Amino acid sequence: MRPQRILVIEDEQSYREALEAALAKEGFEVELAADGVDGLRRFTISPPDLVLLDLMLPGMAGSEVCRRMRQIAPVPVIMVTALDAEVDVIEGLEIGAADYITKPFRLRELVARIHAVLRRMHPPELATLLPAREDDRLASEVVTAGPVTLDFARRHVTYQGKAVRLSRREFDLLGLLLTPPGQIRTRDELIDRLWSGLDLADTRTLDTHIRRLRVKLEQDPADPEYIVTVRGVGFRFDAEGRDRTRPT
Repeated sequence: MRPQRILVIEDEQSYREALEAALAKEGFEVELAADGVDGLRRFTISPPDLVLLDLMLPGMAGSEVCRRMRQIAPVPVIMVTALDAEVDVIEGLEIGAADYITKPFRLRELVARIHAVLRRMHPPELATLLPAREDDRLASEVVTAGPVTLDFARRHVTYQGKAVRLSRREFDLLGLLLTPPGQIRTRDELIDRLWSGLDLADTRTLDTHIRRLRVKLEQDPADPEYIVTVRGVGFRFDAEGRDRTRPT
């Protein structure tokens, strides 16, 4: 069996060298690129098994490189950023990155994330994410909860009758919260079902997706009525709108 190949697109030489040594030690075949243009060229010629992509690159921004790669081949991308701003994380996840890590990072953590992403290269279909239903229809139905309607078969969502564009992971997260509405989903359950095998150090990725859903499906994302936090446990979807007189 051939070794898995990782394309590292990183403009800082010290990081490139450290990554090449660490990944080669793990048994990976490593290909290096110092800028976005060269990285995209190498990707186009021969798509690797995984891409480690710096967000801040000369010539072509990492976000644009990721967009173009996603149009060529469904290769998982881990984005690396020196910026710990939420907007950069959201941008990376929105355009299809499988995970992200912030500089400076520990090589052991990065290697663990790479292995985790490679293990989940073929994520389960939504039907396997949803709980079993008595009528065994699973993802073939339409669910309406409050102002939100979710069509599993068409993967289509409306809010107050207007279509809402969701990413694949946002749709799957909303699907779990709506089957059935009102059921509490723990953080661990959501992470396990949506990012199975990913060794997250914390729940930032889940929280980011929850915030993005609230922006799209709440009148006031800072004071949500429907996608409610159950403190110390997880989240639930309140179809009637949260009673603001009771604690959450």
